[in-house]
Amino acid sequence: MRSPLAWILAAVGVVAVIVVAAAIGARDNRGETVPAGEWAQNVCGAIGVWRGELESIVEDIRTPSSESTAGGEEPQSETPQGRTGFVRKGLERGVQAAETMVEGVDNAGVPDTEQGDEVAEVVSDWADSTLDELEEAEDALDDEADSLEEALEQFAQAARAIGSALTGGTRVIARLAQTDPELARTILDTTECQQLRAERTE
Repeated sequence: MRSPLAWILAAVGVVAVIVVAAAIGARDNRGETVPAGEWAQNVCGAIGVWRGELESIVEDIRTPSSESTAGGEEPQSETPQGRTGFVRKGLERGVQAAETMVEGVDNAGVPDTEQGDEVAEVVSDWADSTLDELEEAEDALDDEADSLEEALEQFAQAARAIGSALTGGTRVIARLAQTDPELARTILDTTECQQLRAERTE
């Protein structure tokens, strides 16, 4: 059974996504040039909140509670189909969080550096492709498995999609620093980007 602390952390993740979504709606710099520090803060912040929500999803899948078990199954009597149900619910949340992240990245604008247009395109393309991959994984689970083997393969493919998305957020920040040396120092000095880079090395 999930501890009270785990429930609190999950709730905090949901609240954080809501707060970021509200902030995004009030700050739309899409297509506009903005200070590099502001851009880095907003982009890393959007990716960081999305990554936190995805980590919460992974934890839910690893340690499902009896309340969240598909079909009312007890965790100790899970079937592969039941486990796939957990992943499906997780992917639904992941897609919603990715949609918020994509909006946040696009609304961040373009950093005022020499390679600003390029790095803004790099991170925007990554965010879009991440959303696409999660949506494809979610769609793949809509097909009912005809056998135990198919159910296990569906689960494995969906889990790989979540894992790939989770590592991508930190890698794209490192790529931005390499693409735009002028922006690299700003990224190193931005708290939100520092947190993402620290997670990459853990």
